[in-house]
Amino acid sequence: MTITGTVNKTAMSLAVLMVAAMYVWGKGAQGQLPMFWVWGGVIGGFVMALATAFKPVWAPYTTPLYAALEGLALGGISYVFEQTYPGIVAQAVFLTFGTLGALLFAYRSGLIRATENFKLGVFAATGGIGLVYLLSFVLGFFGISVPLIHSSGTFGILFSMFVVVIAALNLVLDFDFIEQGAERGAPKYMEWYGAFGLLVTLVWLYLEILRLLTKLQRRD
Repeated sequence: MTITGTVNKTAMSLAVLMVAAMYVWGKGAQGQLPMFWVWGGVIGGFVMALATAFKPVWAPYTTPLYAALEGLALGGISYVFEQTYPGIVAQAVFLTFGTLGALLFAYRSGLIRATENFKLGVFAATGGIGLVYLLSFVLGFFGISVPLIHSSGTFGILFSMFVVVIAALNLVLDFDFIEQGAERGAPKYMEWYGAFGLLVTLVWLYLEILRLLTKLQRRD
């Protein structure tokens, strides 16, 4: 495993994701948004993520598939948001990659270090957010909405800002994982696994930024 190899595989995965997303976006622009593909991307992406997480050795095959499926999902989701709030997708993409670049610079320059306490804090916060979203999902079956997640009020916006920060800090954990793997001579397939980790975090970060921008638009 090398850092350069992981970067190349991340770039390839992002390219696959963007091609798939642009295809679905194009279909939407023609008035033929294939929602069954979007849902297939959501469900299939989740399945591929689980498979990769439990079987890292499969990563060279599951990571490109995950990228393609997530691209289908994000293309449809982004198109729907763009129709309601024109320009919001470009803002979200810019902020996502801007955050990636800023944190990569901070990590490489030593401004942010992935200490054990840092990792523990990010893991705990990420787990807490996951539980809140799981609770919201379950309550949704009973017609109950969690205002903290969906509200465009002050607390709803602050919550989204917190989630965006935690999602961004997960990038630091990804950088550290890749660097440590390269230093320890991890197997070559772990380059794909490192790319998978970065891709998952970037997808999460993009969606959370999109949610935050939507709340800010509603507030206006």
